[in-house]
Amino acid sequence: MSLVIQRCTTCGRTLFPDRVLCPECGSAQLAHETVDVGTVTDHTRTSDGLVLLTLEVDTGLRVIGRLLGAGTVASGDVLPLVAHDDHPGPAAYVPRPDGDPAPSGSAAPADDHRLPEDPSLRAATVPGLLRARADLTPDAPLLRCGPLRRTAREMLDAVSRAGGALVERGIGRGDRVALMAANRVELLDLVLGAAWIGAVAVPINTAARGEQLHHVLTNSEARLLVVEPELLAAVDDLPPLPALRERWVLDDETSVLGAPVDAADVRAGDPAAILYTSGTTGVSKGVVCPHGQFSWWGRNVSAQLGLRSDDVLHTCLPLFHTNALNAFSQAVVAGSTYVLGGRFSASRFWSQMVESGATVTYLLGAMVSILDRRPPSPLDRAHRVRLALSPATPAALVTPFQERFGVELLDGYGSTETNAVLATRPGSQRPGYVGTVQPGFTARVVDEDGAPVPPGEPGELLVRSDQPFAFASGYFHMPEATAASWQDLWFHTGDRVVLEADGWVRFVDRIKDVIRRRGENISASEVESVLGQHPDIAAAAVYAVDSELGEDEVMAALVTEPGRVLDVDDLVAFCRPRLAGYAIPRFIRVVDDLPLTENGKVRKPALRALGTDGAWDREADRDARVASARGQGVPS
Repeated sequence: MSLVIQRCTTCGRTLFPDRVLCPECGSAQLAHETVDVGTVTDHTRTSDGLVLLTLEVDTGLRVIGRLLGAGTVASGDVLPLVAHDDHPGPAAYVPRPDGDPAPSGSAAPADDHRLPEDPSLRAATVPGLLRARADLTPDAPLLRCGPLRRTAREMLDAVSRAGGALVERGIGRGDRVALMAANRVELLDLVLGAAWIGAVAVPINTAARGEQLHHVLTNSEARLLVVEPELLAAVDDLPPLPALRERWVLDDETSVLGAPVDAADVRAGDPAAILYTSGTTGVSKGVVCPHGQFSWWGRNVSAQLGLRSDDVLHTCLPLFHTNALNAFSQAVVAGSTYVLGGRFSASRFWSQMVESGATVTYLLGAMVSILDRRPPSPLDRAHRVRLALSPATPAALVTPFQERFGVELLDGYGSTETNAVLATRPGSQRPGYVGTVQPGFTARVVDEDGAPVPPGEPGELLVRSDQPFAFASGYFHMPEATAASWQDLWFHTGDRVVLEADGWVRFVDRIKDVIRRRGENISASEVESVLGQHPDIAAAAVYAVDSELGEDEVMAALVTEPGRVLDVDDLVAFCRPRLAGYAIPRFIRVVDDLPLTENGKVRKPALRALGTDGAWDREADRDARVASARGQGVPS
């Protein structure tokens, strides 16, 4: 057994084997070496018996690995460690169309205003991107937010001054700055200003309250909290926060611009932000996003969308969501104009698109379905929007949406922890599929034991990047969760997908969203897809509830189309030829709206907490009918 490493032949630094550039000198002249053993310098035994090892290999490289099997470990021990994949199996990899190793990034559209490729890891930072944009097109428009307009040069100055304001409040390199506010230019300035001085922004979901909010502030150890006045009460109700030194109230009179300061000497691997997951399936995890991740998001997605300098990118998604931050990176790379809008409103959405002159927008979760349910309007075609990046759009809506609104919906796959790994391109859609693997990334699909599954069979999606620092660094102060998700240089997504023989990938469901009933695994998303095809149903959420037999039962919360009344007998009859009998929901609850997180995900724990009281029960209804039939002397 051995550890495969790389060494930079220019400066001699030892590197992980997946690196394509040296983070020290930027050289691509790397050579693989094999080291037989690693020396343990530290170790931690987790609650479930997993041993996390910190090893020193030769000089300079520190590795977190796992000790498999029984035994004890102590600092100074010399142990064998395998840190590469001995048997990947060809069927495990998503094939690239040309069969060749991926280039370092996605092919970009020809545009004189697009930032040129730069191999320097200092260029792949927030300061590096902003300086490059200001140097290339200093007077070109970059940002619009309400009445505010900024050029690239003005944006650079504002970020430098926002960084200065943070320095004036005692914030320095590595300090965490928590930010709790709705979309506004000051929020964007402070996120970028923190990155400018080497601090770390922690944007917080404005809906966070109680234990969730306390966890984020405690876990991040934020020294400064910037908060809007209307959210102060939520903070005042919290237990003590030992790390917090100051609260800065961000009202309409507050200026976040101080004296300009020089940018810190940050590199692509340095943390720029900690983004907390929505916590729909447990405690929120703080995803440590390095500068390079935002740079690669900008380069990859702007190339996939074919963005140009005359595009106007409008987002109504919150800045505590990676999508809104990455849309800004896309604008910086492509030379487009970024419009930061307010919270999503279905009734005002198309009028906002008209007013902003948007050509590209971003839709998540149920937004497409909500817009499709709106009554026809002259504004449906009065806008200039040609593309919407809309992951997880129901396949049945893709064509009708484009025919009605003239907007092509582009699917894709990424996460706060990763990057634009799978994507579709304009004009090359396959409804129901999230796309193909993009240049710069590799993916595999495996079973529960980590073995590759054949094409067409579902399995967990594992991904990794050839682009330096394109993925998150881990979960902040959560080594066990980090070790569980980043294994053997692969990020384990927790998502079940199907990889077809031609390389297209279809999302099935979250592995944790699988319902186990009568010995069968039921995909909640597949049941939701069938329910959504019924003409009376506008939206559906399917989830597990406990049964009296100690297993899962299938429950559905349904939103009906306006003016429609759902006939459950008709719905069950509709499902029978489309679903296995065990997958047809036993419990059905009709609701006015599905509870959503700020980034458009259905809050299934909130639905599950309602229980089954008052819901239609298919088995109870069947038993009642049988009893009624017997009472009338009718054979059952």
